[in-house]
Amino acid sequence: MRLSIRNGRLIDPQGGIDRHADLHIAQGRIVATGAAPAGFGPDREIDATGLWVLPGLVDLAARLREPGHEYMATLDTELDAALAGGITSLCCPPDTDPPLDEPGLVEMLKHRARLLDGVRLYPLGALSVGLRGEVITEMGELSDAGCVGFAQPGRVVADLQFLLRAMQYAHTFGHTVWLQPQDASIGRDGVAHAGPVASRLGLSTVPTIAETIALNAIFDLVRETGCRVHLCRISSAGGVELIRRAKAEGLPISADVAVHHLHLVDVDIGFFDSRYRVDPPFRSQRDRDAIRAGVRDGTIDVICSDHTPVDDDAKHLPFGEAEPGITGLELLLPLTMKWASEDGIAAVDALRRVTMSPARVAGIEAGSLEPGAMADVCLYAPDEPWLVGRPNLRSQSVHTPYLGFELTGRVRQVLVGGRLITG
Repeated sequence: MRLSIRNGRLIDPQGGIDRHADLHIAQGRIVATGAAPAGFGPDREIDATGLWVLPGLVDLAARLREPGHEYMATLDTELDAALAGGITSLCCPPDTDPPLDEPGLVEMLKHRARLLDGVRLYPLGALSVGLRGEVITEMGELSDAGCVGFAQPGRVVADLQFLLRAMQYAHTFGHTVWLQPQDASIGRDGVAHAGPVASRLGLSTVPTIAETIALNAIFDLVRETGCRVHLCRISSAGGVELIRRAKAEGLPISADVAVHHLHLVDVDIGFFDSRYRVDPPFRSQRDRDAIRAGVRDGTIDVICSDHTPVDDDAKHLPFGEAEPGITGLELLLPLTMKWASEDGIAAVDALRRVTMSPARVAGIEAGSLEPGAMADVCLYAPDEPWLVGRPNLRSQSVHTPYLGFELTGRVRQVLVGGRLITG
């Protein structure tokens, strides 16, 4: 099918484009921007007047809860929510039940996603069998099954000898290891940032040194092995500074931050509001400002949703007992643009963090509107207000700190491989 999207504001970070121009698609790929190629006749035209025409978003962190936790969310509902948020490529961590530590499980998950005929799903394989941090998985077989990296979600394993061997193995075969830098023991039972707010509320804490100690250990292992590492969910000023120095040293690392950590701080948890229970916890305003600066200057490469749907039974509990996690797929784009507006960041620069940069980290073909690229496209109404609530969210979980808030910016239509999936 030949398709032309006309009269929109075309924003493509890959090509540095931000201008009003038409986009032309044929056989599932971009064929031209601006003037149509000679002899090109569209079968359909879409009028994008007043809309932004963007590459489909790439999200590096979304728990889909399948297999094993379908009572919290299903692949069907969460991939539908991703499309509603303009996300066309998505990485999911391996902490399912059972974990994604065998090729058959990965192939099953990708097959299920293909049957739903929408979002392109890129699973992460488990770094260790059963995610127990003891035996290295068969990374080659998992990679052949479709894994784009290998992760040990949650805290860094206490056995650094295992992590050393795993990183040596990964480096030998060119795989990337994805790690969330949290020390295995410091703040292990904490639920809030170590500061005045947690002290006043009597909550157990997670100090920022849980992140910085883990980062220092990871960087030493990177120096020893040469392994490429992606650092997940950076949350502290100290962490941002350590990453800045490591990049200046030339270490092969990249990093992401959850979009909600660009906006919220520990004070926002108020009086034990479990909607603000996340991992890592919301930290101080100083940390939040340092994270924003790190994203702005490129120290942090990627903004992700960190989508973790939680059901009512797990969330409607006292703060310290509630399960961490919030819904984020449909909020990623408006919250990213909210940050950009508040910090005076150009749209093309802000969108780089949710399109081409995550695609590069994952090593996938996505996040571009250049001729020849796959026609994964998001049509976005930047000024459209909407109320965050159950009627307007497609995720099975509606637990988010933004519940009941009005956000600005809504996805109108999404194309995947040149096919109009929503709208």
